[in-house]
Amino acid sequence: MIRLPIFFLLLVCATLHAASSKPNFVVILADDLGYSDLGCYGSEIATPNLDKLAAGGLRFTQFYNTARCWPTRSVLMTGHYAQQIGMDPQYGKFPSWVRTLPQRLATLGYRSYHSGKWHVGNAPRVVADAGFSHSYHVVKQDNHFHPQRHELDDKPLPEPEGHWYSSIAIADHAIDFLKGHAQQHAGTPFFSYVAFTAPHFPIQALPEDIAKYKDTYTQGWPKTRAARFERQKKLGLVATTLSDPEPQIAAPSGKESDLEILGPGETRHAVPWESLTSEQREFQATKEAIHAAMIDRLDQEVGRVLAQLKAMNAYENTLILFLSDNGASAEIMVRGLGHDKAAPMGAAASYLCLGPGGSTVSNTPFRRHKIWVHEGGISTPFIAHWPQGIRAKGELRHTPGHVIDVVPTLLALAGEDKPTMPENAPPFPGRSLAPAFANDETISRDFLFWNHSGNRALREGDWKIVSAADNHDAWELYDLTTDRAESNNLAGKEPERVKAMAERWERLEKEYVAQAGPKPAGKANKGKGRQE
Repeated sequence: MIRLPIFFLLLVCATLHAASSKPNFVVILADDLGYSDLGCYGSEIATPNLDKLAAGGLRFTQFYNTARCWPTRSVLMTGHYAQQIGMDPQYGKFPSWVRTLPQRLATLGYRSYHSGKWHVGNAPRVVADAGFSHSYHVVKQDNHFHPQRHELDDKPLPEPEGHWYSSIAIADHAIDFLKGHAQQHAGTPFFSYVAFTAPHFPIQALPEDIAKYKDTYTQGWPKTRAARFERQKKLGLVATTLSDPEPQIAAPSGKESDLEILGPGETRHAVPWESLTSEQREFQATKEAIHAAMIDRLDQEVGRVLAQLKAMNAYENTLILFLSDNGASAEIMVRGLGHDKAAPMGAAASYLCLGPGGSTVSNTPFRRHKIWVHEGGISTPFIAHWPQGIRAKGELRHTPGHVIDVVPTLLALAGEDKPTMPENAPPFPGRSLAPAFANDETISRDFLFWNHSGNRALREGDWKIVSAADNHDAWELYDLTTDRAESNNLAGKEPERVKAMAERWERLEKEYVAQAGPKPAGKANKGKGRQE
C-alpha cells in the first residue's frame, strides 16, 4: 500500500474542490424572439420556466444583440464584434488570432456542448473548428417539423424517423449531452450552448400549443401592444413612451410575388389594424397565435433542460443566461418546402412568417425589427440565474449590456480575469457583467457599436446615433434616458454631438475591418446563407 504524505492529500483535495467549485455555464439562445415576448418581459405568452429563472435571478433591461443571427452568434462564440472577425460581412475564415469560447474554456478545465443552430460560417465544423466536445447541429432547417440537414459531431445524420420538432429535438440532444457529462465527467465544469431555432420563420407549431392561443390575438396589434407596454411599465422594465407604428416600413426580405402564394390574408406592411379586412385580421391573429405557441413550446423545452440540471445536482452552481439573437422579424417570404394554402396554418406544409404587424407587437415598446439597429432590432431579454453566485432574486439591472460581454463574463467567472490574448489579437471590446450580478450598477464603457446591412448605430452613455440603410447619410440622435422609443430626433438640436459620434463610428468601422484582415478572394459580403 502506498502511503502519501498528508500534505499531498490535502493539496489534492483542495485542488479538486477548487475545480468543482467553478460554475457551469448554460447559454440559451432564442431565434427572432422580440423584447416583449416573454411573460417576465410583459407578454401574455405562458413562459413559466423562464419566468422562474427571472424570479430567482436577474433581468437586464438594456441588453443588446447585433440585429441578425450570424453576427450575434459569432460574437457570442468569440467575444469580438462581428466586423473584427470577418463575420459581417462574412469572409469565410476567422483571423488567425481568433479563439472560440469553447477553446478558451478548455484551457480552464471545461468541456463544452452545443445543440441546435450554429450559423458561424467562419467555423463551419462545430467540433473540429470551434472546440465543442459534442454537437448536435441543425445545419439547414426551413421546416420546424423536418431538418433538411442535421449533424452529430460534424457527421451527417439520417432523416429522423417518426415525429421530429425542432425545439424538442434540440432539447433532447442538450439533455443527452448533459447526461453523458454527468456519467463520464462528474466534477468537471461544463458549458452547454442550447441554440433554439424557434420562433424563427416559418412559424410552425404543434396543434396543441397553437390551440392555447386560438383567440388571444383577435383584438388586434394595437391592443395587444398597449397591454404589453402597460405590463412592462408595472414591471419597471421601461421608462419610455410607446413608439409609434410605422406602416410605411415594409418587410425587408422576400418578394411581392410571395403574397400571391400566401393569399389575400397576408400584408407586407404593419398597416392600421382597422384597415384590414376580416380575412386579414383572422390570418394575422392566427399567425400571432402560432408565434406564441412556438415560444410556449420553447419554454417547455427549457424546463426539461433545467430538470436535467437539477437531476445531476448541477443546477445550484450553474450560471444560466437567456437571450435572443435579434429582435422579432418583419420578413415575409416563402422558401424551403414551400407553402400549401390548403394546409392548416402552422402545420408542416405551411410556410408563414410573423411579419411586420406581429413583429411590431413582439418588439414592444421599441421601433423597427430584426436587421435594423433601432432599438426594436437590437434589444433582447437577458436573464441571468445562478443560485450560488447571484444573491439577488427577481431584481432588474439597468446597465447597458451587449452580447460582446458574454465571453469576458464567463472567462472571468471561470478564473481568467485577465484573458491571455493571442499575438495580434485586439483586446475584448466587451466587459465582464459580474459586477452587475452583485449590484445594480452601470458597467463602465466608452461606447457600443453596430453595423449591419447598411444600418449603423453608436451608443455613448445614454446618447445614441442611428442611421437606416435607406437613408444612409442621415444620422438620427436620441437621448435614451427618456426616449428609447426613438421618437424625438435631436440631431438638429445637437449637431456637434452628432458630428463627433459619427466620426467615432467611422474610425471604429475602419479599425474593426482592418483587424479582420484582407478579404479572401470571392468572400466579400457573404454570410446570409439559407438559414437566417
